[in-house]
Amino acid sequence: MILLTGAKGFIGSSLLLRLCGSGHKIRLVTRTAFECEFNNVEVVCADLTSPDTDFDSLLYGCDVVFNCAGEIHEEKLMRSLHVDATERLVAAANRLAAKEHPIHFVQLSSVGAYGPARGAARVVNELTLENPQGVYEETKTIGDSRVIKDRSNQFFSYTILRPSNVFGQSMSNNSLRQLGRIVRKGLFFYIGSAKKDSVATYIHVDDVVSALMLCGFDSRAKGEIFNLSNDCALSDLINGMADAQRVSRPKWSLPEAPLRLMASIASGFLRLPVTQARIDALVARTSYPSTKLREILSFVPEREVPATIGELFVEKPAD
Repeated sequence: MILLTGAKGFIGSSLLLRLCGSGHKIRLVTRTAFECEFNNVEVVCADLTSPDTDFDSLLYGCDVVFNCAGEIHEEKLMRSLHVDATERLVAAANRLAAKEHPIHFVQLSSVGAYGPARGAARVVNELTLENPQGVYEETKTIGDSRVIKDRSNQFFSYTILRPSNVFGQSMSNNSLRQLGRIVRKGLFFYIGSAKKDSVATYIHVDDVVSALMLCGFDSRAKGEIFNLSNDCALSDLINGMADAQRVSRPKWSLPEAPLRLMASIASGFLRLPVTQARIDALVARTSYPSTKLREILSFVPEREVPATIGELFVEKPAD
């Protein structure tokens, strides 16, 4: 039996389909009603943020836990879900593993644990010191520490997967689609040497799900933290967007310093599409090689970002 949290989310819903298609029996936890067409899914209504929830009952009979629950909007809810709920899940898994049978815990995290991708060129791997900034990143990283914490239980094991920016057709975050619209309208321009140097750190949701499956069922993944990204040049990402929408590829660049000055001056009284955060994203040179995943689990992402980014600009099929 598999316990899955966050089954309504972007990544969790894709993982649910993969697990069902692989014939696994799944128990999923949800706070609200959930209709599932698969016979091998048990739906349990429970609030992971409530200390009154019977976590032992949720995990009873489960061999693997996929903790994909995450809050990306309400900062005041993040600690209770990312930290407190994770600690209760892990504590229950340890109790049951010691009494019943081994339990493997897979934690879906984020490369945000290493800090923002901005500034000078930087290569981030699993040995990079953690430096989360922002409530989401900080609470997810603390949640990871609760998973790793030594509880002296040989029957409890874990794997932590830290993907970069995950994309796919069913994603609700529209930042990439907004960037694509700017490209389509011919309004996109590179900043400074971004066309030559900047890195786009994305990973397709299908590759994330494939990596999660390995983390859950390949014994070589136990006790490991894996970063996952399918980095490419920013120009390749932008060209992929242009090609998918059949428009000319952007060529123009503007100097970084004047743009930052303009954004700083205008921030107090104008709403401009060029903000400090967007400039940071467009000039970032941080990369997250998935070397460890390849060396230990022989995993290489299959969905190349420039070739698959076009699916974001295809209308979603009607339900």
